[in-house]
Amino acid sequence: MQVAGIVLFVLFIIISLSIGYKPGLEIYTNFISLLTKMIKILPCAFILIGLFEVWIKKQTVQNNFSGIRGYFFAILLSSSTMGGLYVAFPVAYSLCKKGVKMEFVFTYLFASAVFRIPMTIYEASFLGLKFTSIRLLATLPLIILASIFMGKYLDKNPHFGIQISRENRQ
Repeated sequence: MQVAGIVLFVLFIIISLSIGYKPGLEIYTNFISLLTKMIKILPCAFILIGLFEVWIKKQTVQNNFSGIRGYFFAILLSSSTMGGLYVAFPVAYSLCKKGVKMEFVFTYLFASAVFRIPMTIYEASFLGLKFTSIRLLATLPLIILASIFMGKYLDKNPHFGIQISRENRQ
């Protein structure tokens, strides 16, 4: 099924390029732009994630991602993650494999969309430090509460197919 989708996409792009179909040309341009961004970011990210998985022990990660300190480390890690969600999801997967509780993984994912240092600096330069500070302080408790809720919900409902952390917790 996935191969058929890829073949249809390629055929659509070839036909669009040959007849000059404008929406198809825009899709092709956006696809190439996204692909070049991913090719620039992902190889370095995967190398660093691989080193993280090999060099850092499971017990060390689990000790640091527990209690209130776990939320702090999740937010600190997410704020220093470059590459946006392209990198955040593989890092979250790696954290799951290390046995980190889902609430801390969700904190990392949610915070990686909000607390990235380059994005925050860019925002502060355009909208002001006061606005950026208020936004960060308002979203911080919401991120933590949503993470706790989702983590506990997934612990009670294992039918969602997220078995990685459950297998490694034992």
